[in-house]
Amino acid sequence: MVDHGPRRGNKVALTFDADMTDAMRRQMRGGAGTSYANLKIIDRLERDGVPATFFLTGMWVEQYPDVTRRLAANPRFELANHTYGHHAFTADCYGLPRIAPRKMTADVARTFDLVSAYGGRQTRYFRFPGLCHDRAALTALAPLGLTVVDGDVVSGDPFATAWQPIVRAVLDQVRPGSVIVLHVTEANAPMTDEALPHILAGLAERGLEPALLSEVLATG
Repeated sequence: MVDHGPRRGNKVALTFDADMTDAMRRQMRGGAGTSYANLKIIDRLERDGVPATFFLTGMWVEQYPDVTRRLAANPRFELANHTYGHHAFTADCYGLPRIAPRKMTADVARTFDLVSAYGGRQTRYFRFPGLCHDRAALTALAPLGLTVVDGDVVSGDPFATAWQPIVRAVLDQVRPGSVIVLHVTEANAPMTDEALPHILAGLAERGLEPALLSEVLATG
């Protein structure tokens, strides 16, 4: 389990969680016009040539196959695992419904299988929903040979109503080797695309350079 890479050099990892729950999927199928794929973030990263790592839920991949294909096709992007349906792996995790312990291993294995079909830069990185985990959850996933990645810079972008606090949260915490946690789910993180260019500018001012998570964790 890791929170960040070595505190040397100038690399930091931009990571984006792609959440999808049963409730989110029902909302979309209800015809409300809601999107949980923030294409403006992907457009910005592609336009500026910025490396990033995406932690995908299996349900999100099923909902957005074309976007997943787009992410996989970009050599500057890595794909990682964020469970199948964004269930909590512990009690009292931000109100998320909890997955039964006996289903944990299969849930995460299923998502690796879904993501791997798209090719691209595959990883064995995994992030728990809400960063909530305990010894039992870690033990359940040990047979999968994955690396649990939390992150030392939590942006607080879910449900933010302005971009400025997101930028402050990132730039106040970031250091060499940092793993920055953001979201690419537009409906419940609607300000992230507005915050992103300011985050990128702030990193540049501090002499910090975005890199793939695998590169950040391997530095030194």
